[in-house]
Amino acid sequence: MIYRRIFRGIGLLIVAMFFLAGCASGQSERSFSARISGMQEQGVASGFQRAEGVEALNFPEDFGPHPGYQTEWWYYTGNLDSPDGRHFGYQLTFFRRALRPPTEIAGRSSDWATNQVYMAHFALTDVQGRQQHAYERLARGAAGLAGAQASPYQVWLEDWRVEQSAPGVYQLQARQDGIAVELELVDQKGPVLQGDQGYSQKGPQPGQASYYYSQTRLVSSGSVALGDEHFDVQGLSWMDHEYSTSALAANQVGWDWFALQLEDGGDLMLFHIRKADGSLDPYSSGMYFDAAGAKQNLSVEDFEIQVQGTWKSPHTQAVYPSGWRVRIPELQLDIEIEPYLDDQELNLSYSYWEGAVRISGRSGEQAVSGVGYVELTGYAASMGGEF
Repeated sequence: MIYRRIFRGIGLLIVAMFFLAGCASGQSERSFSARISGMQEQGVASGFQRAEGVEALNFPEDFGPHPGYQTEWWYYTGNLDSPDGRHFGYQLTFFRRALRPPTEIAGRSSDWATNQVYMAHFALTDVQGRQQHAYERLARGAAGLAGAQASPYQVWLEDWRVEQSAPGVYQLQARQDGIAVELELVDQKGPVLQGDQGYSQKGPQPGQASYYYSQTRLVSSGSVALGDEHFDVQGLSWMDHEYSTSALAANQVGWDWFALQLEDGGDLMLFHIRKADGSLDPYSSGMYFDAAGAKQNLSVEDFEIQVQGTWKSPHTQAVYPSGWRVRIPELQLDIEIEPYLDDQELNLSYSYWEGAVRISGRSGEQAVSGVGYVELTGYAASMGGEF
């Protein structure tokens, strides 16, 4: 998921530094960010590795963290249905942010010492109830509070976690305030490399890129809880893992990202990077994976995303696109994408729209349907210079 997903580097960095200074354990982590919101980050990107060209990705090693890069995320989204017709969308995202390059960290014996901070977002869209529940947590990557590892794979922040239970099988769980998701995810295609063999370029300057792979078709089953209500569910999930040391250019204000799973077994990732003058950045791109996992790169000239309507947030007053038509002539694909719920805006450390969508249209001469997730950033505030 293109610049997946983007926590505000300055705010999170300073929160983490406050942690390392020895904050009181009983105080709210989120309040720390508010107290120090005026402070500035200076020069922390220097000394980190940068994504500057194709490098071989190896598994299972690359399932785990890459501390030499400043920013990393593991992103899970999915659409779930219960036998009685309830539909849910969910998001569980883990972000890692390094405070200093590994070479600059002196040895410290405390279990609480770390140069890593983690943030996680958990959201559940209840379509019938017409409500999205969204939560955020922050923790240092120490003392078992948060972290990631490659083998056996797991990523966690407190009791929000995803962990491997067998080859290609993962257990996902998150719970807060009576809202919970517990799923088993079974990978149907294995890791698929985005961009050029996993190298995904986002801008013209060296390092304005990431290493990026996805698990585009995770067959999902388990349960959803809404207070006292519990639902058995099944559906499809999508995972993105991306790491880099980079930033959007100053004239790049945000992006529209699409992860789409078609009924015929095809999976489609597209993103538009939007510039301040309203034009599309030429580094916008995409990838199509057929039912067997064969891939086709898509440049910005290969596809058209036409906005069908808009929705104005009552929370931030931001105006988001809402409903899209996507046409890819080379694939003979012409589909319409509709949000399951207009209001799937998350208002946490930053505001963005991330929501479950349904798909209808045609693939060649055949009708096609599907589900997916869309992320919209830079509408409530510019993301320029963020990563």
